[in-house]
Amino acid sequence: MDQTLILLTMVGMGVVTYLPRLLPILFLSGRTLKPLMVAWLRLVPPAVLAAMLLPALLVPEKRVDLSFDNIFFWTALVAFPVSWKSKSLFATVLVGMGLVALARYCGLGN
Repeated sequence: MDQTLILLTMVGMGVVTYLPRLLPILFLSGRTLKPLMVAWLRLVPPAVLAAMLLPALLVPEKRVDLSFDNIFFWTALVAFPVSWKSKSLFATVLVGMGLVALARYCGLGN
């Protein structure tokens, strides 16, 4: 592959990554948002995370898997209330990883 193409691809990826972060700062700095807009924006990160995680948890191998062998789904069901109650990413990840490790140690799941 041509080195110029690789460089242009890297620059393009940087621009595509940087612009969505820069534009809100440029357009919204110095403005006061309405409380409804602030409340709505606060829900965007959990919604995006759920949209990315749910298919991976429910459809790990091109079919919906709610069996007991899908340890990631069952672990997520336990980690979700921990996340909701503690509001701590560290606690959520610790509980999730601990439960997956325990399930694998006990010979459950894949």
